Amino acid sequence: MDTMMLHGLIAVESAPALKLPSAPGKAVARTYPGAPQEAASIELQPLSRTPRPNKSASTSRISFASASGSGHLPKSRTETTIFSVGPELEEQSRPGTPKADSVNHDSANIDGVEAMQSIMEPYMNRWRLLAMCLISLSNGMSDSAPGALIPSIEEYYNIGYAIVSLIFVGNALGFIAGAFFVDAIRERLGRAKTLAVGQGLISLGYMPMIATAPYPAIVVSFFFVGFGMSINLAMGNVFCGSLSNSTTALSMMHGSYGIGGTVGPLLATAMVTVFEVVWSRYYAVSLGLAALGGVCATCAFWDYERDTQQHHLGSSTAGISGGPSGATVAPKRDWRADVTAMVSALSNRVVLLGALFIFAYQGAEVSISGWVNTFLMDSRHVHDGSVGYVTAGFWGGITLGRFLLAPPAHRIGEKLFVVIVVVGACAFQLVVWLVPNLIGNAVAVAIVGLLLGPVYPCAAAVFMRNISKQKQVSGMGVISAFGSSGGAAAPFTTGLLAQAVGTFVLHPIVIGLFVVMMICWYGLPNKPKRSE
Repeated sequence: MDTMMLHGLIAVESAPALKLPSAPGKAVARTYPGAPQEAASIELQPLSRTPRPNKSASTSRISFASASGSGHLPKSRTETTIFSVGPELEEQSRPGTPKADSVNHDSANIDGVEAMQSIMEPYMNRWRLLAMCLISLSNGMSDSAPGALIPSIEEYYNIGYAIVSLIFVGNALGFIAGAFFVDAIRERLGRAKTLAVGQGLISLGYMPMIATAPYPAIVVSFFFVGFGMSINLAMGNVFCGSLSNSTTALSMMHGSYGIGGTVGPLLATAMVTVFEVVWSRYYAVSLGLAALGGVCATCAFWDYERDTQQHHLGSSTAGISGGPSGATVAPKRDWRADVTAMVSALSNRVVLLGALFIFAYQGAEVSISGWVNTFLMDSRHVHDGSVGYVTAGFWGGITLGRFLLAPPAHRIGEKLFVVIVVVGACAFQLVVWLVPNLIGNAVAVAIVGLLLGPVYPCAAAVFMRNISKQKQVSGMGVISAFGSSGGAAAPFTTGLLAQAVGTFVLHPIVIGLFVVMMICWYGLPNKPKRSE
């Protein structure tokens, strides 16, 4: 009964079944009359790159819709956003490869990052360096011989100091003329043919000398010799200076010049005094060496541009050709462009200071080589022809300096090392001037050569590091031309003053040139050397 009463009061009902929410409505793409039909889809258009042909296209559609309510909310408008994914999108995550025709032509004026070659790599570089050393050997024999031959030339033509000095002027004018054309010749012919042209002009200049032509023709012959030397010297400096071990390469090249400078006076003095032949026959030996050097350099540098192109990492390939002729494909330039390149090079502080530095250096070197024998004959009263061997000692010192002092120069640093050796050379030049002893003077002259030996290779390495790649050939051509100008102006001035007051003027002129070298060297920047 109690149960019946409780059941009447409380009605026990089962809980209603849990109603799950209905599934969202189907997403349907709709087209609205007021909007373009393409507005319903957002397409990721491919960039302007060519898709890879083997990739299959795949398109994904991603729909976003609002869920309709369970009868309590109105059915919402459903829109679909469609992403079309093609094979191009796989390439957009990585940078595209630039095409050759997309490189701006103006970028050729910017230095590219280039893998530096070495003496041993590529393989032909070792033969190219040997060819340049042979050419430098020939140049050294030619440049050092006048110091030993000047007394014989004066006697043969019956001329004085001032007139015989014109051979230095003719040589310098040839150097200057060659500097204006070396870059244009290289661009049109390539390095191999450029070196062949230089050696051909040198050989042409030796022929009137061998024939003992009248003295005006001899001066003109020295012009052609200077022109050819300007070309091969600029080519050699640029090649050796562009190598990773540039100081070593330049020391070998200019050390070979020193060997020629040592052998030249010895051979010339022996031919004139021992064998008693005419002074001009000496240049038959120089002619043979010039021809041999031209053949070797042409063969060694024949594929130089192709080898250089293979070592480029990021620089522009404009003006480089891998053809068998070795000539570069360069835009044609007229003489105005050549003059503009020279003026542009002169506007560079490194080129200007370097030109003045080499002007003073080569002026001191040629003055000592050309006039120290005459000074010893006049001031020390030595009339034996064997005094010509003192010049050989000077060039022997230069040779040893370039081979033996190059490693210390590399460790100490070219900037500091040049200061040390020039100060030492100035001190021993004072010994030659003030100590009246023939043997002591000969030893002091050899020591001056020893200290001056590494100056040119060290200076060339510093110049190459601080001159941009596009201006290296023209810049080194200007520097070589100024150096030859110093090699003419200083000995010519010495000859004029020696005619008037005496040969002792050699020493104050040389010491003054050493001071000019130090002033210019102080103004040069000290850019660190690349080692990669």
